[in-house]
Amino acid sequence: MNRKWFSIAALIIAAISLLGVSSCGNKQELVSISIQPGVETFGASNIPVIDDKGLSVQLRALGTYVHPPVTKDITDQVTWVSNTTQMVMVNSTGLITVTGDTCGGTLVSATVQTNADTGGLSASGAIVTGFMTANVVCFTGTGGGGGGEPTLTISFGGAGTGVVTVEPSGFSCASTNISCVTSFPSGTSVTLTAAAVGTSVFGGWSGGGCTGTSACTIVLLSNTGVVATFN
Repeated sequence: MNRKWFSIAALIIAAISLLGVSSCGNKQELVSISIQPGVETFGASNIPVIDDKGLSVQLRALGTYVHPPVTKDITDQVTWVSNTTQMVMVNSTGLITVTGDTCGGTLVSATVQTNADTGGLSASGAIVTGFMTANVVCFTGTGGGGGGEPTLTISFGGAGTGVVTVEPSGFSCASTNISCVTSFPSGTSVTLTAAAVGTSVFGGWSGGGCTGTSACTIVLLSNTGVVATFN
């Protein structure tokens, strides 16, 4: 009788060992990605957005795995994407850089497109993505240093989409940003040029002395607002 129970116990132990070997043969499965820092803010309210151009920070992507549980640095294994490239660019190594064109907030993502074990079975979620928030502070002309320069605020009307470019700085503002603010030394002559996107058409200017649909040139002596309408 004891021999019988010993044989059954041996079979159970052997089965557990086989299961353990099979499980250990599977590749670790990625279940989540976190990005450090989770939030990064560039600029200040007293600094024109164009002056923030070139500010950057290096991001890290940390992947959480199971079988067994562990956290790894996978910064060089993810695909980096910025949701608003007019505001913040991100390269393949996770370095985000301010463009100096627009202000506000946007998301930057890190994604692993494939996530399967060695047997070809997908893990829990074949695509795993993590997010962080990048903010560029809009210039308001308050808070000291730089506040003496008059501001140019570009807003948008209509249901269409387009981009307004300002010279001599090369500052550009997309209608998807709702509005943009930049500044120039008092007395600067600035030229605004509108370009419709896709099937949209430029409907014209209003405010700031700008009218019609041609490029508008104004001398910035005080805080000025201009509306570009895209239909």
